[in-house]
Amino acid sequence: MSQAGELLRDARAEPTAPITAAVCAPGGFGKSTLLDELAQVTDALLVDDAHHLCDQRLHELIAIAERPGARLIVAYRPWPRPAPLARLTELLRRSRPVVTLAPLTADRIPDVPAGLAEFVTAFTCGVPRYVSRLVSTLTGPQPPARVPAAALAPFAPELDELGADLRTLLLAVEAGGHFDLIAALLGRDQQSMSELVVAAQATGMLTADGRLVPLARYAIAALGPIGQRVGVRSRMAELQLARGGPVLPLVRHLLAEPPAASRAPEAAGPGAYPGPGPADGHGPGTAGGAGLGQTGNAGLGQVGGAGLGQVGGAGLGQVGGAGLGPAFEAAGEEALHDDPALAARLFAAAAEAGRPAAARRALATALTGDLDQAARLADQTVATGAPAQQAEAAYVAAVAMAHRGQLDRAADLLRWAGPGPGAGFRAVALAAVGRPIDPDEAQDGPPTLLHSTAGLMARGVRESLTDAPAGALSTLVQASALLEPAGSGVLLPDSPAALAALVALHGADLDVAEATLDRALRTGLGGPLLVPRHLLLHAWCRMLRGRLSAAGRLVTEAAAPIGPERHPAAGGRDRLFAAGLRVGLARRDSDLVGLRAIWPDACQVLIGQPVDLFMLLPLGELAVAAARLGEHRRVATHLTEAERLLRQLGEPPLWSAPLHWSRLHAAILAEETAEAERHAEALDRLSDAGPYPAALASAAHGWLAVLTERIDAGQVEPAARGLAALGLAWDGARLAGQAAIRTTDRKAMALLLDCARALQGRSSTAEPGEPVEQLLSEREREVAALVLAGMTYKQVADKLYLSAKTVEHHIARIRQRLGCTDRRELLARLRELLAETPGAVA
Repeated sequence: MSQAGELLRDARAEPTAPITAAVCAPGGFGKSTLLDELAQVTDALLVDDAHHLCDQRLHELIAIAERPGARLIVAYRPWPRPAPLARLTELLRRSRPVVTLAPLTADRIPDVPAGLAEFVTAFTCGVPRYVSRLVSTLTGPQPPARVPAAALAPFAPELDELGADLRTLLLAVEAGGHFDLIAALLGRDQQSMSELVVAAQATGMLTADGRLVPLARYAIAALGPIGQRVGVRSRMAELQLARGGPVLPLVRHLLAEPPAASRAPEAAGPGAYPGPGPADGHGPGTAGGAGLGQTGNAGLGQVGGAGLGQVGGAGLGQVGGAGLGPAFEAAGEEALHDDPALAARLFAAAAEAGRPAAARRALATALTGDLDQAARLADQTVATGAPAQQAEAAYVAAVAMAHRGQLDRAADLLRWAGPGPGAGFRAVALAAVGRPIDPDEAQDGPPTLLHSTAGLMARGVRESLTDAPAGALSTLVQASALLEPAGSGVLLPDSPAALAALVALHGADLDVAEATLDRALRTGLGGPLLVPRHLLLHAWCRMLRGRLSAAGRLVTEAAAPIGPERHPAAGGRDRLFAAGLRVGLARRDSDLVGLRAIWPDACQVLIGQPVDLFMLLPLGELAVAAARLGEHRRVATHLTEAERLLRQLGEPPLWSAPLHWSRLHAAILAEETAEAERHAEALDRLSDAGPYPAALASAAHGWLAVLTERIDAGQVEPAARGLAALGLAWDGARLAGQAAIRTTDRKAMALLLDCARALQGRSSTAEPGEPVEQLLSEREREVAALVLAGMTYKQVADKLYLSAKTVEHHIARIRQRLGCTDRRELLARLRELLAETPGAVA
């Protein structure tokens, strides 16, 4: 039984017996309610709010308490505690310990569902008065998304009654101030500050550990005078900045609200305030209030499953003035890594207050993924900003150009930006467009993490241009690992992981490429801006392996809006890779209708992109598709420029071989034997550079044999298996299959068909954890459904505008993928599979 229960029991048992007791609790804990209950069972003298009594009245009560057989029960708050009250409580506690009142627990709230009761106690810290206020406004069994204004309104007179320093203390705690900072704000020493804290705790709004009760915190945010709230935050920010401490929690709510388009919609009705949301450690946005002795707080988080919002400094609006400029600027630096969108707003406020923060605003904007806006801001700063800002603004503009695929322009901007990490990135850009490089330039600048990474990237790209590029991949993977601690907080024209993946793809080191990209995605390397690039390169690995469905999903994922602000994924470089992937997937899926549909968009993307080393993969894929569609003129200029670039760089084997391979296929599709032989000879010249060029050279001769129908199974089969050994089982299977179709030697045909089937199975193995139904492409599902409907291969071909041979090829591939040994098993498996597909006809 509680102390209050024991007091009631004793009073009820002997209503006329002597009884004395002291009841002590903060405001709102139920002292008056307890006295009302005692009044029903005893005629003892009951005194409420004894802490407000004058000394004379307290001395009168002392006299009563000293009488034999006294019948007196006194209730009071822990503060103030004048000497006569201390003497009175000392007398009263001789008969029984001081009765203290505890907060309510969820199981002690009547007529409220358990889940809702947990929410109420978390939001009110169990203070009975606040529990009553909140419960009386609840209208349903679920926690509200926002706190009803009716639950906050009763705080208004209570706040008005507080003294000036006490009200300032509560406003400062609501803003996120800690003990020492608030003491400096009020000009109090430690002793007087401690007394003020005790006084605040006595109101019931501040808990014993120095945190605001959430309901009280929202009331202070909603009802506190705006001018005073702004003044408290501004002054604390200035004090904190002078100390070198964090200011973000103090000034973030002095900003104007972001434009509605950039905020998530809120279902807020009139007269409602947000409920407590996930803790962010920044004043009113947190659920528990900032505790004294620390900055921010560990809030309650999401309680009771409600999707609860934040006050967000409601009603403060944009607060300006030159005095706050340094605080906004410092807060922007604090927010830059975790919340670049907020940092951009803070830097904008700092610039408006006269601080040189325009370049930092452009940087933060770029980190959100909004490269168009970042480029505009950076260009304006380069043109009209202070010299100290122009270099950084030029770097941001260069990053925007690089993501658009304009590496020549990016290199010029990086030269203008001067020494630092930009020098290393400039060397990368210069190499990619075939311009001369000063090897020492990338070493200029301090040995920071970013500068060291840029230097390694420059070295790796230079190594990739030699006749022995084996070391380039290692160098670039090292650069990627070096930058991982920076995570998403660094703005990059390109990521070391992406360059490592490009080098690995050009050398058919698919395992290394995928591992490096996986790690980059996991660590957030380069932030949301580089996520699409990493996903697209990952998709390219999948496509080369023959994992067409997985590649398609990654392409779709890469097209999603960037970052929390949901900016469009609009980089020209990424659009080109996405176009190359869509074209490549349609071609590999024998989807001529789909290929024709996406071709105009792919051409539009290509025409806007200059040629550089890093776009040769999609250019090669588009060249093959152009040949398939009879549209070579669409890619001719770019191919000529690519040849010129590679000649200018000395025909580096790593970068040259894959493009020759693609152009060989384009020539074969166009039945241009002389052109095909030219690229096969080029691959021969490069064959000593490594296993991949050697495998391509061998396979090229196999394709020439297919083109001339002079098939040598003894040459084609090892060439096909050589491709498969490098992870290119799809290419190997296609070579063996096409050779089998064109040979007149039945023995060779059987050998090559067996080889093709074996390699087809290797390229079609399911990804770990991949649902079986995702093994089939959309076209394969169409073919399968029509076959199940009873159509012959010729009828299916006529309906889908395919050749019967292509339909047969689809069925053979499906059979390999599903591991079926005969036609009956295949049909049964397809019925089961398509029955699980929404909208499928089985």
